[in-house]
Amino acid sequence: MSKVLVETSARHVHVTQEHLEILFGAGAELTVKKMLSQPGQFASEQRVTVVGPKKSIPNMSILGPVRSATQVEVSLSDARTLGVSAPVRESGDIAGSAPCKLVGPCGEVELTEGVIAAKRHIHTTTKEAAEMGLSDKQIVSVKIDTPERSLVFGDVVVRVSDSYATAMHIDTDESNAAACAGEVYGEIIK
Repeated sequence: MSKVLVETSARHVHVTQEHLEILFGAGAELTVKKMLSQPGQFASEQRVTVVGPKKSIPNMSILGPVRSATQVEVSLSDARTLGVSAPVRESGDIAGSAPCKLVGPCGEVELTEGVIAAKRHIHTTTKEAAEMGLSDKQIVSVKIDTPERSLVFGDVVVRVSDSYATAMHIDTDESNAAACAGEVYGEIIK
C-alpha cells in the first residue's frame, strides 16, 4: 500500500515574461510571497483579475517562476463562474482551451486559449515512483479517507521527474468533495 500527501491546488495563473511586463510594467519580476511544496515553485505577490464572458474573478495569484506559455488553472466551478468551458488537461496542455482576459495594474492581455481545469495528478521522483511501482504517465486511483466524505479519485495521472517533490494535487472542487482539511494522505490504487 502506497500513501501520498494530497494537496489542494487553488486557482492560479502562470505567465510568460512578456505578459508579466504588459500586466505589471516594463522590467517587472515576480516577487516571492510563499514557496510551494514543489521545488523552485512559489506563490507571488502579484495578482491579476481573470475576466470571462460572464463574470470576473479578481485577485488571482500568479505562481512563479515565469513560464513559456501563459495559463490559467481553475476549478470547473470557477470556469462556470467565468462563463468558459475549461477542458480538464495536464498543466501546459493548453492548445484549443478556453479564452479569457487578464487584467493587471499596468495593462491587459487577451488570451485566445489558456484556461484549463488541471487534471488531478501525482508528482513524484524517479526513486519514489520505483518504490511505489509507478511509472510516468501511468493512470491510477487514489482513495482518500476523511470523516463522512471518503472517496476514490480515478483518472489520476502520475508525473515522474527528479525535479518534483512527491505529492498529489487536486483542485478546490475535488478537495471540497472529499472534505479535505489539514494534512491529508491518500492511498494509491493501481
